Amino acid sequence: MADTKLYDILGVNKNSSEGEIKKAYYKLAKEYHPDKNPEAGEKFKEISFAYEVLSNPEKKETYDRFGLQGLKEGGGGSGGFPGDIFGDLFGGIFGGGGGPFGMGGMGGRRGRRRGEDTHHPLRVSLEDLYNGKTAKLQLSKTIICSKCKGAGGKPGAMQKCRTCNGRGLKITMRQLGPGMVQQMQSVCPDCHGEGEIINEKDRCKECKGKKVTNETKILEVHVDKGMKDGQRITFRGEGDQLPDIEPGDVIIILQQKEHELFTRNDNDLYCTNNLSLTEALCGFQFTLKHLDGRDLVINSPPGVVVSPGSVRCVVGEGMPFYRNPFEKGNLLVRFDITFPPENFAPPEDLQKLEKLLPPRPKIEIPTGEDVEEVDLVEFDESRSQGARREAYDDDDDDDHPGHGPRVQCAHQ
Repeated sequence: MADTKLYDILGVNKNSSEGEIKKAYYKLAKEYHPDKNPEAGEKFKEISFAYEVLSNPEKKETYDRFGLQGLKEGGGGSGGFPGDIFGDLFGGIFGGGGGPFGMGGMGGRRGRRRGEDTHHPLRVSLEDLYNGKTAKLQLSKTIICSKCKGAGGKPGAMQKCRTCNGRGLKITMRQLGPGMVQQMQSVCPDCHGEGEIINEKDRCKECKGKKVTNETKILEVHVDKGMKDGQRITFRGEGDQLPDIEPGDVIIILQQKEHELFTRNDNDLYCTNNLSLTEALCGFQFTLKHLDGRDLVINSPPGVVVSPGSVRCVVGEGMPFYRNPFEKGNLLVRFDITFPPENFAPPEDLQKLEKLLPPRPKIEIPTGEDVEEVDLVEFDESRSQGARREAYDDDDDDDHPGHGPRVQCAHQ
């Protein structure tokens, strides 16, 4: 049984003339155009696809002889009707499950196409993320021309491109063999893919027929307390405007600058503080300038010994939680200890100090001929065995130039 579905969509039969097919298409397209009937997007795609095939003599002949399957096979693997073309131009035509050949992923797109999103980085300090900030961002965007309302010229001046028949695509077909047709498409060179052409004398003086103009806009970006590096702030519909296309979004991406004192891990803050040995053993007090300008006086009482590399916590003085700024993380301080220089006190004072410190561990020194007493000295890297070995190898290279690379054996 012959496939007549495309004829049924347009309400014509196989014997209808080219003029009758065109007339039926214009009538239906006017009724179901998305600008007039936004809910009929899928129906409009069906009508457009049917006319795309039946208005082309070669496609119509292939369809009449082999049906939709013939169109698919005629283009499959040879540049004919690839699935993405069906998806982009005609959507999911014959049911919600896919395109005209049962190919999935082509349906479900309704209404106007959506423009691309625009991304802008915004450099912020750690103070900005702690306290919150309102920043002004200037951006340039295209908007629908206010003079011609996006028409590009005088009313009625815009004509459908005859080269591509208003499709924006130039399609050429080549017979490869019986039942095999290759179809190739490219952007129409006359209308540059717009599908419409306007004479230069009729073009809008404001946009010069481009339908859009440039505008500079100031966006107020509200950086809330507790936001993080890489977080996005979205302005819906503030992207470039184009006729019959839904504007995309402007997306602001926060980029945190490095802080000289604090580092951040989620909602906790980290910093490092240097203590003298006296402070580490006998208690200390120091001030820390916080991100909101407060001076935190941090205390450690006598008797609490701070060892090198230890970390202490100040509860509730970290970053505020995003959208819950009254709750905060913790401030963690890592301590480095600076020891006094050699001979910082005379021997008699050292003896007094030793009486205050915990006693030395008791050791038993062995006796006999195999016991030898040695002294510790300051380490000199040039005196190490590895350094002497390296110097020897360098001398050896000078004495024997041009030999191959040395090979070291790995001892098991």
